[in-house]
Amino acid sequence: MPSPKARSSGSGPCPGGNGRYEFLSLSRAPAPQLLQRQGSDPTTARLRASESPSGRRGSGSSTSSTGGQQLPEEDCMRLNPSFVGIALRSLLAIDLWLSKRLGVCACEDSSWGSVRPLMKLVEISGHGIPWLAGAAYCLYKSDSAAGQEVMLNLLTALVLDLVLVGVMKAVVQRRRPAHNRMDMFATFSVDGYSFPSGHATRAAMCARFLLAHLVLAAPLRVLVLLWATFVGFSRVLLGRHHVTDVAFGFFMGYWQYNLVEMLWLSPVMLQSMIGRLH
Repeated sequence: MPSPKARSSGSGPCPGGNGRYEFLSLSRAPAPQLLQRQGSDPTTARLRASESPSGRRGSGSSTSSTGGQQLPEEDCMRLNPSFVGIALRSLLAIDLWLSKRLGVCACEDSSWGSVRPLMKLVEISGHGIPWLAGAAYCLYKSDSAAGQEVMLNLLTALVLDLVLVGVMKAVVQRRRPAHNRMDMFATFSVDGYSFPSGHATRAAMCARFLLAHLVLAAPLRVLVLLWATFVGFSRVLLGRHHVTDVAFGFFMGYWQYNLVEMLWLSPVMLQSMIGRLH
């Protein structure tokens, strides 16, 4: 039967002064004589290092690459992600899945590929170049001060829309859907990005502008709203944009009109600005 001294020198339980067994704490530094005994036996030291929690976590490539040091906290896997992170990832997954399912006119062999030419005509109707050219032509041909004022501010709103959407796309730099075909009409550098949809912002802003400043009959007002909605949906059907690109584009274009109203230019103000420049 081993003596109490032999039992207390090992790593197993040893009776304390009160008759209860005590165990070596993992957080307590080992005794000097125990370290000396482990250092004299290389096999025992390697086994203890592999059985320790830090040895098990640092095994493999992480131990060899960091030289035995613990990885920084930001490099470790987060097992408890935040609720906001989970919600955003779920929304992104739904957005990608829904955009792919709705891209029924993305190419000729899609399920609705036969109506792709019609969708491309709708795409051209919401493009910035026809709108800029049309507003400039109407401004040139207008013979009334009220008509010139409306066309001048419409032209300013279109330029403002191009600038804001271009800046937003350059900042976000979201890629277009993988099933999109880059055969769009008159594209520029930032048109390679997807967020937000410039067609959706332009459609929403121009629809509000036309309904507020042009005297239109009820059927024409309904047609303007249907046109703006159809332009936005055509972006998803053609595979040009994700659903969230179009949704945010409608939101952005709706509030862009409020900015246009704040920066409204009257002929008197324009003449005074030109006079100051001269």
